[in-house]
Amino acid sequence: MHPDTLAELTGRAARLVVEEGLDYGAAKRRALRDLGPFVGRGVALPSNETVEDEVREYLALFCADTQPAELRALRELAARWMARLAAFRPHLYGAAWRGTATRLSPVLIDLYCDDPKSAEIEFLNLGIAFDSHSEPGAGEDTVLSVLDRSPELGEVVSIHFIVHDHDVLRGALKPDSRGQTWRGNLAGLRQRLATDGNPS
Repeated sequence: MHPDTLAELTGRAARLVVEEGLDYGAAKRRALRDLGPFVGRGVALPSNETVEDEVREYLALFCADTQPAELRALRELAARWMARLAAFRPHLYGAAWRGTATRLSPVLIDLYCDDPKSAEIEFLNLGIAFDSHSEPGAGEDTVLSVLDRSPELGEVVSIHFIVHDHDVLRGALKPDSRGQTWRGNLAGLRQRLATDGNPS
């Protein structure tokens, strides 16, 4: 692929992440479809880290006055749920953890359970209304989706709890190619909330 085409693909994916709340995989596939004939077959898509760099640039250029407060609101909402579900070793994942979330971003929380069914049973016991489904590409992992209102944003936020077997937790904590974590526990999230002016 020509470098200019790769840059255009990366830029389109980043805009879709910010403007439509897509995850990186979906944004890259959509950008690839949008470019259509300008991209050859068998093209190598940009890495998530490359798209994330472009997302950060886009946010700094177009959303600097709104995004930090929106990110904080989502992180605070995540922290409340993680404290509520502490028994399932919750780890915040995705844009809210990495610091690129906006009000359009869903909150993604991984749960690590000795018995995968136990999380769903706990949701029922707590009277939490949820939708249960399997995530495409996530193997047999179950996703429990809830809607909760963020007082800070004044709107309802989608929260997706991805239920994993406890044994996969160690592998899930491996850093990206730059040494940054893809997810973090409640203590790590509270540390980020307490760090003023740090978007990461």
